Formats: sequence, C-alpha cells, structure tokens
Amino acid sequence: MKRFFNRNRSESSESSGEGQLDVASVNQETVLIVEDSPTEAHVLKGILKQGGYGVLTAVDGESGVAEAQHSKPDLILMDVVMPGLNGFQATRQLSRNPETSSIPIIMVTTKNQDTDRAWALRQGAREYVVKPVKADELLKKIRFVLNA
Repeated sequence: MKRFFNRNRSESSESSGEGQLDVASVNQETVLIVEDSPTEAHVLKGILKQGGYGVLTAVDGESGVAEAQHSKPDLILMDVVMPGLNGFQATRQLSRNPETSSIPIIMVTTKNQDTDRAWALRQGAREYVVKPVKADELLKKIRFVLNA
C-alpha cells in the first residue's frame, strides 16, 4: 500500500516539476532545493540522494517559500541569485515566519564575498556553501545543521 501511495504522489506532482518528492526518500529527512539552474539542481539532487536524503525542488524564491510552507522540509538549500524573489529575501521571509522559522537554511551560491556570507547569516541562514559544491563538504554541513 505504501508503495502505491508513494508512486501516486510522485506521479501526480511530476507535471509541475516542483515540489516533487523522490519516491525512494519516504521516511527519511527531506531537503528542499531552491535553485533556478536545472544543472545545479541536478547536481545537488544527486549529492543529496547519495547522502540518503529525500529531495523536493523549487525553481525560484517564491515557489521555494510556498513549498517550504506546504511541505515543511527538514532543511532547505537556497540559491541566492534567482529571478524575482532572491535567496536572501526568501530566507528572510522563511526565517521570520513562525510556520517555517525552525527549518534550517543553507545558502548554496556562487557569491563568495565575506559580505554575502555575513548578509546570508543575518537573514537567517545557518550555513553558507560556495559553488561549485564539494559533495563531502555539503553533506558534512547538512549533517551538522540537522543535528545542531
């Protein structure tokens, strides 16, 4: 029965490409990837699956905030540079919302300045990872944040 339910959940959300929970991830910690680059999202998804995490995706800040409010993932990986609501703004919204403020956020971005890192932490991010992402570094930070 569980297999049937999970398959239907995955199939029903496939059409949008957003918010899709990987079927193999049921009963595991779930990570929401908010990333506008399909290539980067694919890389992050592969790292997370390798680490044993369930994966949800959103393609921009607005849909990321909505998906976080709807799905309540265990952790969010947030890009910074996205059209519309950027990652800093989305992180601030999630951190200030009582429904989502307990969800830890790790910024994953190409922005490598100390000021960007400091600003991300001020907005509510718990960690900061610079692209290109090293799988072992990302998984280590995810484990640290989830166990903190």
